[in-house]
Amino acid sequence: MNGLKQHYAKIIVWAILLTIPYWFTYVGGYLGLANEIVIYALAAMALNFLLGFTGVLSFGHAAFFGLGAYGTALTIKFLVPSTLVGLAVGVLTATVAGMIIGALIIKRRGVYFAMATIAFGQLFFFIANRWNSVTGGDDGVGNWHRLPINLGFAKIPLFHNSLVYYYFTLLMFALAVGAMGLLLDGPFGRSLMAIRENERRARFLGINIELHVWISFVISTAICGLAGGLLALLDNFVNPRDLRFDLSGVLVVMAVMGGMRSFWGPLLGAAIFQWLREVLSSHTPNWQTYIGIVFVLVVLFFRRGILGFKLSTVKS
Repeated sequence: MNGLKQHYAKIIVWAILLTIPYWFTYVGGYLGLANEIVIYALAAMALNFLLGFTGVLSFGHAAFFGLGAYGTALTIKFLVPSTLVGLAVGVLTATVAGMIIGALIIKRRGVYFAMATIAFGQLFFFIANRWNSVTGGDDGVGNWHRLPINLGFAKIPLFHNSLVYYYFTLLMFALAVGAMGLLLDGPFGRSLMAIRENERRARFLGINIELHVWISFVISTAICGLAGGLLALLDNFVNPRDLRFDLSGVLVVMAVMGGMRSFWGPLLGAAIFQWLREVLSSHTPNWQTYIGIVFVLVVLFFRRGILGFKLSTVKS
């Protein structure tokens, strides 16, 4: 019975995502906001892969989000004028950074791990902000745009057609979410959950804790880099704000608000956060205060997030 409910929940989620461009305007949204929701939901779900299913908190995921964005933008502007190549380089950049940083901090836990991720995140922010000749400094990387995808027999017009770009983003989201779901539903995912529940007992069972956490960290950073690349393509622009540590905090808020141990929780959290931000910021400059109040209420009355375990499933 529970499996049947989860199946119906997945159908509802994908039905909403597939049809959102056609009804979102009726609830005060627009296509660009729908794109942002999907992109930030992907980043929050990537963080939750590490936080909710492995039990390791990172406050530096904005660094990998920003590296994916910069890798995509710089590749298209200076190296190869191709949307797919730029996106691939952005993901690769975030992945390599995640592999190196993960190897350096893998033996840290708790607040020490979180603080180390903040430190590395600020390092990348400082580089992007100061390396004017490459990154443009605080002005960012502009004067470029996403390009049509040439399939040989046809071209996909990503630049001039926002609706097509939304479904391109949704396709990337589906591939990444599907990969995470498959991993979490297999032996590797069960090992991660064992580490989350009791690391010492998992070690006694013969699980290589450091290796599993490192792999989880790398996967999480790679998918976060993909989200950053997609945002860069959406805006046709990137600047150091995509690397700021407060974005890492926003991703944590999205994951906690929706439900850390729910696979789809961060998606709901991202949707609520981005929609509230859009609505409240058009009425008051103090919109963050009201979102903070909502977050406090969620923490007080929904201790495991809005979804909690009710729709929790690792299958995409």
